[in-house]
Formats: sequence, structure tokens, C-alpha cells
Amino acid sequence: MLLPNTAATQAFGARLALALQELDQGLTIALAGELGAGKTTLARATITALGHDGPVVSPTYTLLESYPVAGRNLHHLDLYRLNDPQELEFIGLRELAAQTDWFMIEWPERGAGHLPALDVTIELAYVHGARSVAAHAESSRGSAFACMLQLER
Repeated sequence: MLLPNTAATQAFGARLALALQELDQGLTIALAGELGAGKTTLARATITALGHDGPVVSPTYTLLESYPVAGRNLHHLDLYRLNDPQELEFIGLRELAAQTDWFMIEWPERGAGHLPALDVTIELAYVHGARSVAAHAESSRGSAFACMLQLER
């Protein structure tokens, strides 16, 4: 699916939010793509569409920002600046409820071995001046989610 501009990325974030609510269980989403591909824009749009009223800050330096939305928590992680996956132990990641909460993780490969199991990878890429988005299921929950988005390959 092509996302020709920021507004289309935000609209896709709203679709993600609806699908998360419809799925009605915890889900861990990896956000993949090069720098500037729109990962944070997509996370911000999803969090806002889930009902967060206020600023959605990038967790580039804090690694983790949590938002109580739609009756559960959404945890947004940006691991771009993570030096060692062991650092995730210091932010209390293990105490978060992976079975019921939602996670959106940018640069998940940098936290390998210390993150909840991934359910779906949403990949953003540059294509002819626009962005494309695709989903790759990593679990049965992820497959159901990708089908809801009509993006599964």
C-alpha cells in the first residue's frame, strides 16, 4: 500500500488504532524502515487515534514512553540510540504486561533478546517520492492483525 504523504501516514495510523481495538488483546508491533521513513509519525498518529489527548513525544532519548489509551497501555519504544540491549533492564520493560498491552517498537533489532516476542512487523519504505507500507506476521495474533489491515504478504 502506498502512503503518498504525511496525511496518508496519519490516516493509516488511524486504521492501525481501529484494528488494535478490534483485536482486543495485547500486540507487539515492530516498526521497520530507514531513518525518516515515517515510523514515529505512524506511532504518533496511532496513539492520537486511540484517544490520547496531549503531546506524543518521541522516545528517542528516553527509549520508552507509555500512554494509557482505549482501556489499556500503549508503550512506544525507539531503540535507535540504544547502546546495549541490557539497558532495557533499567527501564522496567519486563514489568510491562505484554499479554494485554500494546507495544510499538522502532529499531527492535537493537533490543534483541530483551523485548516481548514480536507479533507483526510493519515496514515503511521510500518508493518514488512516497512511502509504502507492508506487514509481516510473526505470530498468529500478528497474522490476524495483518489480515485486518489487509496488508499481509
